[in-house]
Amino acid sequence: MPMTTTSATAPDAAEQRSCDVTQKFVRIKQVRADGLVCFEFAIGWPELFVDLMLPRPAFDDFCLRQQVQLLND
Repeated sequence: MPMTTTSATAPDAAEQRSCDVTQKFVRIKQVRADGLVCFEFAIGWPELFVDLMLPRPAFDDFCLRQQVQLLND
């Protein structure tokens, strides 16, 4: 049985976009009554993020140390 190979198609422009790891983003989702800040954190691409929670003082320190850009909803 002959083997067939397929070539991958070239990625589109969105996939070729480079990632600038110096850009960091935060989007606050909720500030809870117990003082925890629920937020999204992204590096390079704001649409690819992780959800985190920190007490307000730790959140403020995190943002300062990471030199984040705050995003609006």
